[in-house]
Amino acid sequence: MAKLIEGTYGQALFELAVEKNELDSMAVQVDLLVQAFAENPELQKLLNHPKISKEEKVTVIENIFKGRFSDDIVGFLVIIVEKDRGAEIDGILDYFQAKVREYKKIGVARVTSAVELSADQKKRVEQKLLQQTPYESFEVDYRVDASLIGGMIIRIGDRVVDSSVRTKLDNMTKNLRKVSLT
Repeated sequence: MAKLIEGTYGQALFELAVEKNELDSMAVQVDLLVQAFAENPELQKLLNHPKISKEEKVTVIENIFKGRFSDDIVGFLVIIVEKDRGAEIDGILDYFQAKVREYKKIGVARVTSAVELSADQKKRVEQKLLQQTPYESFEVDYRVDASLIGGMIIRIGDRVVDSSVRTKLDNMTKNLRKVSLT
């Protein structure tokens, strides 16, 4: 149910941004909102507190965000409060950000390697990703996991390319166990 709510509200905000030709502006504002909620967990608690009235929550939202964010963003936050969707705010904003990336053909990848990659290696990985996907640019999160032994694992959405030595050794081990010596 939460995913449906996040998608519905996130899609509505996205469509508003596109309709008003303010996608870039709203994307920046949403990024700032995500940061504000991450840095101020009490704000999230306030939006979900059952003993604080909707009117008080709306007043707090307007006092914090009015004049700093567009009227559309403030109005959107007010709707979320009025519809008791404060618990889903993170998911709604994440959904919006994903839609913006999709619209702008920006891929998101997580690359895990056994050792830290050099700048040149990172550039080659990104070039290869651009050649192999329909995306025009990438946001890449590089991580190091020494247990991979060598190679790397690339994750784009729900797709995974695993060329790690650890996985190859695990696969060889499984195949060798299947062999019977009769």
